[in-house]
Amino acid sequence: MKTILVTGGAGFIGANLTRHLLQTSFPARVVVLDKLTYAGNMLNLLEVKSNPRFQFVRGDIADPKTVRTVFQKYSPLWVLHLAAESHVDRSIDGARAFVETNVQGTFELLEGSRRMLLSKPEMKTSFRFVLVSTDEVYGSLGPKGYFCEETPYAPNSPYSATKAGADHLGRAYYQTHGIPVLLTHCSNNYGPFQFPEKLIPLTLLNALEGKALPIYGDGSNVRDWIHVEDHCSALKRVAERGRPGQTYNVGGGNEITNLNLVKCLCDCLDKLQPARTNPALIKRGIKNYRDLMTFVTDRPGHDHRYAIDDRKIRRELGWKPRWGIQKGLQATVRWYLKHLDWCQSVQKGRYGRERLGLVKKGRKS
Repeated sequence: MKTILVTGGAGFIGANLTRHLLQTSFPARVVVLDKLTYAGNMLNLLEVKSNPRFQFVRGDIADPKTVRTVFQKYSPLWVLHLAAESHVDRSIDGARAFVETNVQGTFELLEGSRRMLLSKPEMKTSFRFVLVSTDEVYGSLGPKGYFCEETPYAPNSPYSATKAGADHLGRAYYQTHGIPVLLTHCSNNYGPFQFPEKLIPLTLLNALEGKALPIYGDGSNVRDWIHVEDHCSALKRVAERGRPGQTYNVGGGNEITNLNLVKCLCDCLDKLQPARTNPALIKRGIKNYRDLMTFVTDRPGHDHRYAIDDRKIRRELGWKPRWGIQKGLQATVRWYLKHLDWCQSVQKGRYGRERLGLVKKGRKS
């Protein structure tokens, strides 16, 4: 049976992608390689653990021995590379793990691919290495314009700098060694199984507990949001039909300021679990979730706006998103309300929803 290797498959996007691949008729085994750091959890894969086409390998992509063993055992037809340290605030606190995983780990996977294709040259025409990146490598936009595939790189955080480094390695291995690498740059994801350090689940869980909803700066920073299911369908389409050596930008077409996003989440929550019935808010004398919004000191190096021009993937590969922001947010809020036990389990001992990314003197990476 052919094998698809999904790195970081126990994380937010990776777990959703694993389910997406196993739900399709594509006849392949899906092997997940994941280190199971704080944001990667086997609870994200409970639905697929019994699937005979699913296999899990616990390991670090930055470890040469682990990567060599996986490639020798499975000879993957596709590598869908999602394993990454991904939270900007954590990269401000300490960038070392981001360099090790995002840069060194990508290097090891590319080397593993190169060695495999040298030993099995007949695979080269069908093999694909999809390097899943971020629109943050492009830096910050003003009030107008969009990131396109030719936009120059200008990363502004340690996180985006390491993702840019991984992108450049991928391009170099395509140009130098002919490895069929494809790059994708995606806008902000949301949906089921997102670790509660990120804006949407953090806002929902804090609101339910009657805690402050922190908004960086004045809340005017703009992001383009895409539902994770749309992103997963795009990645599969890129692996199936994309041209090696090409970059494909993946957007949701849902630009919204952080302030308005938090307001939308509050309003969705108020419809599904009204503030007037929430004991935590009643105790504080708060009548609606919006009253919990609190403006805090902005994130260092906070990019003002991201927006994706995704005409290339629509035109060349026939892909387009299905989820609109209102429908997607409502579905996401419902999912979290039904899975509060999951939220408690994945956070326990790992994260207390404290503010991250505050620059402190004397802190070492």
